[in-house]
Amino acid sequence: MPPNCPAASGACGAASGATNDGTYPYVWNNVIYDPSFGITSRIYLDQITPNGWLINSLEVPNSLLPAAREGALVTSFSSKSELGLHLSLDGRYLTFMGYVAPVNAVDVSNSNTPLAQDSTNPVGETFERAVAQVDGNGHFHFTETNAYSGNNGRAAIYNNLNGANVFYTVGNAGNGSNPQPDGIILGAGAQYIVPSTLPEALQNPTTPAPLASFSVTALGAKADKIGKDDNFRGITVFNKVVYLTKGSGSNGVNTVYFIDTTGRACPNGVGVPGAGAALPTDPLSYNASTLQTTGLPSNMCVLAGFPSTPNKSAKTLAYPFALWFADANTLYVADEGDGYTGGTDLYTHAAAQTTAGLQKWVFNATTQSWTLAYTLQAGLNLGQPYTVKGYPTGTNAATSLPWSPAADGLRQLTGRVDGDGKVTIWATTSTISGNGDTGADPNKLVAIRDELSNASAASAADERFVTLRSASFGEVLRGVSFTPDTDNRSWH
Repeated sequence: MPPNCPAASGACGAASGATNDGTYPYVWNNVIYDPSFGITSRIYLDQITPNGWLINSLEVPNSLLPAAREGALVTSFSSKSELGLHLSLDGRYLTFMGYVAPVNAVDVSNSNTPLAQDSTNPVGETFERAVAQVDGNGHFHFTETNAYSGNNGRAAIYNNLNGANVFYTVGNAGNGSNPQPDGIILGAGAQYIVPSTLPEALQNPTTPAPLASFSVTALGAKADKIGKDDNFRGITVFNKVVYLTKGSGSNGVNTVYFIDTTGRACPNGVGVPGAGAALPTDPLSYNASTLQTTGLPSNMCVLAGFPSTPNKSAKTLAYPFALWFADANTLYVADEGDGYTGGTDLYTHAAAQTTAGLQKWVFNATTQSWTLAYTLQAGLNLGQPYTVKGYPTGTNAATSLPWSPAADGLRQLTGRVDGDGKVTIWATTSTISGNGDTGADPNKLVAIRDELSNASAASAADERFVTLRSASFGEVLRGVSFTPDTDNRSWH
């Protein structure tokens, strides 16, 4: 492994082959042998009540079901950054991203896409990525893309207001060496994807069209390797502005960004959206002749108040994932935690984190910047191992660490402003454990209520998360969203 690995890549596994068979969860120890290891799986959209009671479950079309005219889509089971769920801007559709591949395929999450080939990628397979769109009646449509070659698409939002017809998406690209081919640079980060009207089998997606890009040079720092700063995983739209997060990788800045469509919001790389800003209506323009030397132009800003020190020089890092605006002055950010599994102290390390969990940020109109009010952690039980029926306990011989997962922070989230002056936040947890790939750990869906107007950590001291659902053996929980056509206009 990886499948069809070209010897010239220098990244092929030993001829002895995989270390583990397909038995769950031991199969994930193969990532130690093959860093690109992953297995595609079916996707289920569970419809639940706000209190966590299951109403029904909708299986996304896939290769194990009778062939559907629309096509099929899968996820990579252990890829923890995938399947962010979002409503379209008019609330009528749910969107997310995946792969046009069969169920139980190996290493698809690091495969090339057809028009963005990288000969140094050790995964010698080719699969399109795609955006899924589903309405309130459970009707699916898929739009293929050549973006995110070598990596994954993570979330998509459909802008279908005022004549617009475009998906804004986030993800990462590249699984080879440097310098990266043009298709990898163009297909990373934030993408502008026009929905297809054709069935999946008849689509022929073109070269990726970037939506936005950021370079640490905008902050006065030395340039990173071309294309490496655009590794995004969270996205939201509020007041006609697209916001993104970056929370992993050694390049760029782990922080919250926004796309500056005015070109004037952040001359020094940091700012707040300008009055009258509009949503993007076109892809990012770039000079193809300088792509390999200077990369894409920057049209993004670090949101003022959030971290702005490049990862390579920062003493402490943030790990933002999903984000949700309760109003123009209140922003909730899920922080995943640092994912430390470097020793038997993994549980105590997770428990000692002070910024992992649900961060509440408030806007200061005087300074024109955001301030972290407090981080909600109570009830998440960070670093406290739990058991899952049928799941192994004790030590994983492959890692010499305990199998039992523990919460490390939060990944995906959504929220609602309630009529009593409070907000309700639903989120899925991140985990640490001795699993070969912690992205395959059974995690939890949690909820909490917070006083919207409160900015005092002391006043929020009694607020606690409650667990609404725990993933069972062979299951992981990813995105969370209201259903399409929800009769509630207080989501954003």
